[in-house]
This record gives sequence, structure tokens and C-alpha cells, in this order.
Amino acid sequence: MNTFLGFYRAAGMRQLVVQSLCFYLNLLIVVICLFGSCCNSLQNPSPAILDGNTEPLLPITSPTAAPQPFLPLLAPSPLAPFTNSSVPKLSGQCLLDFGAVQSMMSDASIDCVATFAPYLANVVCCPQVEATLTVLIGQSSKISKELALNGTSAKHCLSDFQQILVSQGANNSLQQICSIHPSNLTEGSCPVKDVDEFESVVDTSNLISACEKIDLVNECCEQVCQNAISEAAKKLALKAYDLMSIDGRQAVTDQSTRIGDCRNIVLRWLANKHNPSQAKKVLRGLSNCNINKVCPLVFPNVSPVTKGCQDGASDLRACCNAIAGYASHLQKQSFTTNLQALDCAATLGMKLQKENITKNVYELCHISLKDFSLQESGCLLPSMPSDVIFDQYSGISFLCDLNDNIPAPWPSTSQLPAQSCNKTVKIPALPAAASGQRSIYNKDVKYLLLIVASVVLAITL
Repeated sequence: MNTFLGFYRAAGMRQLVVQSLCFYLNLLIVVICLFGSCCNSLQNPSPAILDGNTEPLLPITSPTAAPQPFLPLLAPSPLAPFTNSSVPKLSGQCLLDFGAVQSMMSDASIDCVATFAPYLANVVCCPQVEATLTVLIGQSSKISKELALNGTSAKHCLSDFQQILVSQGANNSLQQICSIHPSNLTEGSCPVKDVDEFESVVDTSNLISACEKIDLVNECCEQVCQNAISEAAKKLALKAYDLMSIDGRQAVTDQSTRIGDCRNIVLRWLANKHNPSQAKKVLRGLSNCNINKVCPLVFPNVSPVTKGCQDGASDLRACCNAIAGYASHLQKQSFTTNLQALDCAATLGMKLQKENITKNVYELCHISLKDFSLQESGCLLPSMPSDVIFDQYSGISFLCDLNDNIPAPWPSTSQLPAQSCNKTVKIPALPAAASGQRSIYNKDVKYLLLIVASVVLAITL
């Protein structure tokens, strides 16, 4: 009897599984067909290597004009539920008020979600983690009156911080990915960490006025808040010692490091005076000024491209295959912003020019800015601060800037890498409303849905 009941239950379970499988597969087929029909009019293929017939168009949107809409990129949802119900194992030795930055920590755990953290580290994950730690210490200083932790507390608090994020779904190697150490939570070599002493040294009214509300578009060029922060950091650093009594060269080195450490103290004090949401906006805006200045990609040896494109790129097929292969290595490294991609394109172009590749191989081979970011289809993140989006129904996603294939600019022999403050650089700066499902790549959506179908099939069977 027990055997029969066991068999009956097993058979019933198999029937239920098959019915569920059929339902999900049918649903996926319908969605694929819908995407296929609504995206047929999308004239936005990936850059062709040999047979692209479209003439490259230079971007016409200036940094201060209305930008083009974002391209929503659907990122694959993790197989396990994102919400992690595990309870973090805390040290009990950290006195920081984690509750004051609960929303920022939630954002950080999503921005650094386990799968994507290494690829979003430079642009999204680590800037959010660093901003959250700064605001955490700043908000806690309202009670402690200290803008830094001692070494022992820093070790416990950083461990607890990571444990909380991991319990919410973040990557468990954030300290390594973002190069964050307990010393980053201390005062370092800055001689001032007490709130009252800070306010007796620094012109706080000028600092608040300059950084209360920063212009995310113009701050990186005009540096109103950044200059105020630097001035405050210098005043704090001068409290350490009399520069005239120290060897000149050593003094310059020590003072440079000291000013950097004092800058962190200034940022924490600002976080003390702002609410967490406003502090996040300021800190992420300031960090993006530095992020957009430098290409984060590591360029392998360009000899394969040099070999394929020698003799003035007479063999176009060999040349374009070589540069496409080279680009595929870059695309495995990291997401980049649109401004970073400009810098990356200029950097690679100058490397090729030094190897006597003088023809514009970007134009010949239809290389676009998207080729300097992660994924074959290309995704450039916006130059403004952004976060990963989590939805309990659709999973993890993030927004991509530039939903058209903007050609990568070939640098002139005397041109420096493009800078965001160069008024001749014409590229969308601020986000606009997305233009709906038509902006989604047809091929990518089908590919994603087929992956999901395969996962459902594997789990069910």
C-alpha cells in the first residue's frame, strides 16, 4: 500500500512538473514571437566587420543638450532567488549605525550582485560601496563626534559591512574587488578626525555652500565642490607639522599623502551634514568625475592588429578580423561609460598609430564605442551615476546609454584622449526616458529567453 501511494505521488508530481514545463515553454515561445515582431523594425545591428553599408554618423548631441534615450539592457537573472534570507554573522564589536544607511546598503548589495560585481566594479559597484562607507561613518559621527575609526574597530566594522551586503546577495569578495581595507576607515595620516576640531579649522560655511547641491553635468569641469574639498583637506593637513622643518622632497611626498587622507575626512564631514540620499548624490557625482577621466581597460599587446593591418590595411578582411579579435578581448573585462569608451578608443588608436597604422581602421572596420565595453552587442553605461535595478518579477537589469552605434573616433596624431570637458566632444550626458521595447536588441532578447528556457528544462528534468 505504501509502495502504491509512493508511486502514485511520484506519478502525480511528474505530471505536475510536465504541465508546468509546458506552460513555461509556451509562454516563452509567445514572448519570443512578440519580441520578434516588435523588434523587426529596429535598424540597429551590431557593428559589422566587413559588410556594413551604413555611413558612420558623428554624434550630434552636445553635453548640455537633451540626450538620446537609454537602452534598457536585460541582464540574466541569477538562478537562485536574489533575496538572500541568511542572517549575517556580525562581530558585535562595531558601533557604527548601519540602520542610518539601510537604503544605501541595499543599493550597494544590488550594485555588487555576485555575478556582475567584477564587471560593474569600476563604474557602479565600488563607487557605491565607497560612498556607503563614507556616509556610514559620517552619519555615525553625529553621535561619536569622530570622523574616523581606530584600527581595531575598522577591522570589525568592515567585516560586518561586508557580511551584511553578502547576506543581501552581494559578491563575497568585495574587499578584494574594490581594494578596500580596514585602514580606509581610519584617519590615515590626517591629523584631524574630531568633528569639533574639524569645524574649528575649516571654513565650513564655504564648504557647505560649494557642495550642498552639485551640478552633476558641470561639476567635473568647473570643480566648485572639488576645489572647496581640496582647500579644506589642505588646511587639515597643515595641522600635522611645519613643512619648513622637514626635508623638502620628503615633505612634498608626505603632504600629498596626508592631503589625500584628509580629503576622506572632509567627505565624511559632508556626509554628516547631508541626509544619506543627498550625500550619496554628492559622493557618487564626485567619484564619477574621476571615473570618466580614465579608460579602465587593460590593453593586450597590439601586435596581432599590427600584423593584420600592415601595408596600409590593404587586406581589409585580415585587418578587420584582427581588430575584431582584439576587441573581443577588451569586451570580456568591464562595462564602461560612454566617456570612458571615448578615452579607450583614443588610447587604442594612438597605440596603433605608434605601430605605423595610419589609416582609420575604426571607420574601415565599423568599430563603434560599444566595442569598448562588455558584451558582444555592446553596452555603454551612462556617464552620470547609476545603479543596478532589481525587480522581484524581472530580476536584475541596468540601463545602457547610447542606443545607436556611434562610431569610435580615430585620433589625430597629436590628439590627446578625449576629455569630458572638451566642448568638441559631442555625446549624451544626461539620461532621458527610455523609448520602450523597441530599444531592446531582438537577437539579445531571444538569446536570453532561450537561455532561460534551457535552465527551466534542465531544472525540471
